[in-house]
Formats: sequence, structure tokens, C-alpha cells
Amino acid sequence: MATDRQRRRSQGVGLALAGGGPGGAVYEIGALRALEEAIEGFEPNRLDVYVGVSAGAFVAASLVNGITPAQMVRSLVTREPGVHPFTPQTFFTPAYAEWARRSTTIPRLVADALLQFTRAPEDQVLIRSLARLTRALPLGLFDNEPLRRWLAEAFSHPGRTDDFRQLERRLFVIAADLDAGRAVKFGEPGLDHIPISTAVQASTALPGLYPPVTVEGRHCVDGVLLRTVHASVALEQGVKLLLCVNPIVPVDLDTGIKRGIIKRGALVRRGLPTVIEQTFRTLIHSRLEVGMRRYDERYPDADVLLFEPARDEYQMFFSDIFTLGSRRHVVELAWLATRRDLRRRAPQLDPLLRRHGMRLRSEVLEDVTTTIWEGVGMDPEGRRRPVTQGLDEALDRLESALGVAG
Repeated sequence: MATDRQRRRSQGVGLALAGGGPGGAVYEIGALRALEEAIEGFEPNRLDVYVGVSAGAFVAASLVNGITPAQMVRSLVTREPGVHPFTPQTFFTPAYAEWARRSTTIPRLVADALLQFTRAPEDQVLIRSLARLTRALPLGLFDNEPLRRWLAEAFSHPGRTDDFRQLERRLFVIAADLDAGRAVKFGEPGLDHIPISTAVQASTALPGLYPPVTVEGRHCVDGVLLRTVHASVALEQGVKLLLCVNPIVPVDLDTGIKRGIIKRGALVRRGLPTVIEQTFRTLIHSRLEVGMRRYDERYPDADVLLFEPARDEYQMFFSDIFTLGSRRHVVELAWLATRRDLRRRAPQLDPLLRRHGMRLRSEVLEDVTTTIWEGVGMDPEGRRRPVTQGLDEALDRLESALGVAG
């Protein structure tokens, strides 16, 4: 269990991760691997404060439990010792129970609607009476209970924990209380007894996709509904350097249209889900821009760095994240894009990082021949190298033995 001394130690460096669904989580993993390689002194598993929202909560909870960005990169494309394999079913299992429960209410709702109409036909039209049938719609298309079980199993390995109170570093998982319209900060006193896996399940419950998650009487939904990264949660802990990763940016087709890469109207042709996603991304990112300016005013002694994809990274926006090839491509794209961003901003970033005991590794950023796979012990096609595979399996067995012995 974390000691009082560990709780009171300097809260110097923090990480805040936004949402973005499974694709956002893959992007964050690639970006974090790039930051780890390029910034000397930045250790993703040994920071002081972690804040995660939605998909970012999934990644943050993994980091604070000692799962490295390299392990997460490998787990996206192959079975990784000590890490459950990534499967689409984990995130997109149909919510059969919710559908069945709601369908049983249809006969009663139809009867009530017809009765209401016959009692006062002059006050309402039939279609208005039947509108109450919308109450029979399921609260979510998918069930994220498999995600909770996935995390609970992953955090049951030796050296990991599903208990906020057992962590050596501070973790905050942010959800939104649907009934009150307020943030629920799992991990703070009074809410730190909730299992981390349950907190992440609540934080990822995006309305429409997943039903609200009931936690001690609260109906919790995706925390991104209130703020994008909830950076203030970390800053209020006294963090002096906060790195934020946000995959939720709207796609900008203008450049692609001018280059002849994309035809005008591509978003509309992809249908309603794409139009809704672009609307959501635009609203969320506009709010983030306003919030980032306020952080500068409210926390003048802290430095906040934001990393996010460029709006013309079309292959990220239009990739099917549930195919192996697409996951491999998106994590590689995120790694490359973050390295380009670091090179571009190096004159401003390096002096700032040095104030916090870090520095940009220019020699790493200038090496354009390396790949994300080389750094995590895989070949250019994303396959594990035999030597690395044997070493990882040996270390995994050693870790398990030590865990049992302890």
C-alpha cells in the first residue's frame, strides 16, 4: 500500500490523456512511445500524477500499473506476455441484455400512448403520443462490461493492482455524473475504493454507444462530456509540468482536396456516423482550445504541453481500427507524427523541458531511418523478433515467480 510519504512527495510531472475511442487509445500509445524515446527524463510509468478520460483512462490505468508503452505497442499487433491481447469484442460486444430489457417495455408504452390519445385527442396528435415509444430505445448499442473484466484480469497480475489505494502514484479516472452534470473523480478520497476497472468502464460509457454505468447510485457516463482532458485535476495536485495527449481533433479535408487526394464531400458520403463524429470532434476540440488558454491564466507556475494529431492525418481518421493492419498503421502514424511535432517545436520545447530536468534527444529525432518497431523489439512488419520474444517470456516467468514468492 502507498505510504503517507509517497502520497505527500513532490507532484512534479503529470500526464493527462483524453478520449477518442479505441482509435484514440491506439494513437495515444504511439504518441507516448515517441515521447518516451525523444525526451530524456520522461518516464511514462514513473510520473507523479495521471489523469485519464474515456480511452485515455484505459491507457493511463495501464501505465500506472507498470505496463510500458512498448508493451502496449506490441500488444496491438501480437500476443504480449503479461498483457491481454487486443480484440474488437472487448470494446464492441452488443448490449443484448439492455436491448432485451427495453423491448419488454414496448407493449406498455404503446398502450399508454393510445390511451393518452383517446382521452384527449383535441390536445395532441397521434404521432406526439407515440413519441413516448422512444423510451424503449436501448441506452447503448454496446456493452462495456467486457472491458471492465478485461482490465480486472490485466491488473490482477503480480505487481499490478485494481485498487487506487494500492498505487504508488496518483491516478484519477474522470467520468460524468449524468444526473448532476458534474465530474466524478475516481481516485480521489471518498472514491478511491472503487475498483480501477470499474472507474474506467464508467469513464468510457459514451452515451449512445454504451449504457450509463451505475456506481454507488450514480449513473456515470463518458467524462469527455464535461471537459476534454481534465488537465486541471492534475494541475490542482501541484504538477509543474503536464503533458497532454488529445486524439480528438476534427479532420480538415481542404488540403487533401487541393492535392487531389480526397474528393469534396467525402465525409457526407461516408454517412451519418461520420458526420456525427466530425461534429463531435469539432465541438470537443473548440472547447479544448478555450480551456488550454484558461490553464495559462489559472496556473501561471505550471507548464502545459499539448500533443495531438494534425488535422490532415487522413489515414488515422479513416482507418478501421479493428483490423490488425490498421492498428499497426495508426500506432506507427502516431509515433511518426509526434516525432515530427517534436522536431518542429524543438526550439520552444527544449528550454522548457530543461527547466524540469528533461531534454529533447536531438540525436533521436534526427534519425529518420529508425521505426517504432525497431524500438520495441519487432521487425518492420510488426512481428516479434525471436530473441526478444524469448527474453520477454523469460522475464514474464520471473515476474510471476517473484510475485508468488512475495
